[in-house]
Amino acid sequence: MMRLFAATAAALLLLSACEKSDEAPRVTEKETTEAPRIAPVLTTADAVDPHSFAKPLEARVYHVALDLSVDFDAKRVSGTATLDIDRKPDAKEIVLDDKGLEIQSITDGEKPLQYKVGAVDENLGTPLAVALNPDTKKLVITYKSAPDAQALQWLSPAQTAGKQHPYLFSQGEAIYNRSWIPTQDSPGIRQSWEAKIHVPAPLTAVMSAPRAAEPLTQGGETIFSFNMDKPVAPYLIAIAVGDLKFRSLGPRTGVWTEPSMLDAAAAELADTEKMVDAAEKLFGPYRWGRYDMLVLPPSFPLGGMENPTLTFLTPTFIAGDKSLVSLIAHELAHSWSGNLATNATWADFWLNEGTTTYAERRIVESLYGPKVAAQQVALGVDALNKTVAENGGSKGADTRLHIDLKGRHPDAGLSDIAYEKGSAFLRTVESIVGRDKFDAYMRGWFDRHAFQPVTSAMFLADMREHLVKGDKALEARLQLDNWVYKPGIPSNLVKPDPQAFAEVDKAVAAFAAGKPLDTALWARWTTDERLRFLNKLPRKLPKARLDTLEQGLKLNDIRNSEVRFAWLDLAIGNRYDPAIPSVEQFVTSQGRGKFVRPLLSALFEDEVWGRPKAIAIYAKARPMYHPSVTGRIDKLGLGAPAANKN
Repeated sequence: MMRLFAATAAALLLLSACEKSDEAPRVTEKETTEAPRIAPVLTTADAVDPHSFAKPLEARVYHVALDLSVDFDAKRVSGTATLDIDRKPDAKEIVLDDKGLEIQSITDGEKPLQYKVGAVDENLGTPLAVALNPDTKKLVITYKSAPDAQALQWLSPAQTAGKQHPYLFSQGEAIYNRSWIPTQDSPGIRQSWEAKIHVPAPLTAVMSAPRAAEPLTQGGETIFSFNMDKPVAPYLIAIAVGDLKFRSLGPRTGVWTEPSMLDAAAAELADTEKMVDAAEKLFGPYRWGRYDMLVLPPSFPLGGMENPTLTFLTPTFIAGDKSLVSLIAHELAHSWSGNLATNATWADFWLNEGTTTYAERRIVESLYGPKVAAQQVALGVDALNKTVAENGGSKGADTRLHIDLKGRHPDAGLSDIAYEKGSAFLRTVESIVGRDKFDAYMRGWFDRHAFQPVTSAMFLADMREHLVKGDKALEARLQLDNWVYKPGIPSNLVKPDPQAFAEVDKAVAAFAAGKPLDTALWARWTTDERLRFLNKLPRKLPKARLDTLEQGLKLNDIRNSEVRFAWLDLAIGNRYDPAIPSVEQFVTSQGRGKFVRPLLSALFEDEVWGRPKAIAIYAKARPMYHPSVTGRIDKLGLGAPAANKN
């Protein structure tokens, strides 16, 4: 999942020709990459998942087979989930995760099984306990998702680019998939899966798995079949249904999106095949077959979601000049860090995101050069320092990499600590041991833990075994435990290159001192340089200086979403009224949580000037937002209670 910094200017990007094809990738034979039939379940104390009701050491799901119909009128998916289970011989029950599912029956394929839905937990949903017979090895669950299932967003035709057909997409991370799939929804319980999806013709279904057969249309519906033969974390099962077309970008890459968006999406993603090649040179073979992407409608709540074989992407990365494509490097890197070796619980979310952020910048450096990577590192450290300050400073408990989330929703750990402190940790280790040695270590880490859940303790033990190798002096220099288990930023942090933004920082100082705005500099700066300029300006500026910025740079209308967000954040902090129409247009035209939550929150926190504006704007914007976004904004108190129902 992406919390992204911009990539680079178009002039620095490599050119790549797209293969022009509107045909979906053909069904191919299974990949030969070996993966365990049943991935291990960890028995260490730090692998106990407080965000799942499952008891996997008693009985666990290892394969899910879905046969579901998509009903746009009722806003439900319904059908069966057949679960293959592994169990102790004396296990009396298996416990699944459930949030709002309407269970109609559960059998072992022949005989009914007794089941009980437990008490509701606000964050986790409910346990679904199914009694097992001595010979039970399979559960067949007939069910419906609720119309307000948290993982699913149903869009009317008017909310799509084409305006002709409805659209459905899912967002499962962290614990939302339990609202549409009855299974053990824990990242430590990896499961292979397959699906048959029935959708109204002429719509197309895509999922985070290869197609298992050609689509079959009959009786007004089309049936799409998928098969993921590798065990994955359950949150990585994803679906989208809509008016979708495909275009190839290379031998193993391509993009799906609505027809009217296909040209722009393909042009922006032209370098994807080269990114895959670069990532393989760094981290070892790509083990998932194809790497395709789906560019979703603007309401998608994230920058990107690394669903295997089919990354889901926000359209806000389409800037027209490829300047935000580090998003693709990030989501691609998850094919190793996150999808291949996955945090066993959300307490170690940094193992997914910090490792991926580090890998993202290595891919960017490989393709676009060390200056671009150095600037992104500097932006990352800026974000890290800001987040540490906002979370209690050097003693704040939530500034640790291994974070305590008991009693809280996993989304509470979704901050730049996981991304930027994790990345800074690996970059620091690299600087101490040397890049060649560290690259060899990381390739080995992914090989040793392919298709497995992992914990912070496992990572540190593996690093000590394969990198430190008993060298006490090296151990002391690395400060491994300080990085992972202690709050704040360790003293051995490798600082970013002070020259990375030398010209920009000089311009910031000049503008802050009251000198004229240099629009010529701005015109030739990359997105990263523009972000640095806006983010480094004094947080309090008089209206006249804000007028100079807006009028000189046309910031209220700028197309680049990252730059516009940085400007609007500054404007709201200064009660700058001329920016309010831009704020309203921005947050009502896309639903990316990274953008809409901070802007609406900042408005709402200003009780006199901003709060009435926030309430009025949110009332207009809320219908297009995904439940994972509205759930967090609603808790601020925005909107009337009646409008806060999902």
